[in-house]
Amino acid sequence: VQLQASGGGLVQPGGSLRLSCAASGSIFSINTMAWYRQAPGKQRELVAASASDGSTNYADSVKGRFTISRDSAKNTVYLQMNGLKPEDTSVYYCNADVQLWGTRRLYNYWGQGTQVTVSS
Repeated sequence: VQLQASGGGLVQPGGSLRLSCAASGSIFSINTMAWYRQAPGKQRELVAASASDGSTNYADSVKGRFTISRDSAKNTVYLQMNGLKPEDTSVYYCNADVQLWGTRRLYNYWGQGTQVTVSS
């Protein structure tokens, strides 16, 4: 299974970006899909998560500004980021709990990361 993230870049404070992450491979189903971020010298933190039942949760720091969504038919998760702040600057990673064909357990996968820089 591979997770391919895209959509990062340089944006001014107050601007918007939309990240995408597509999962491919021998996928039977995907449980939770999520976005994490890690700034230099800091621990990786959860930004937003989307469960297969439609429930979502967000870090307090992004509530009201970021929206996670997913297209289950495409095994893709999105992160719409509005009102970006300099403190949102990080490498953003997608993550997924995947059930593979022929198995009953969930396997956890990470994407390669995409850089988001918020600066004037």
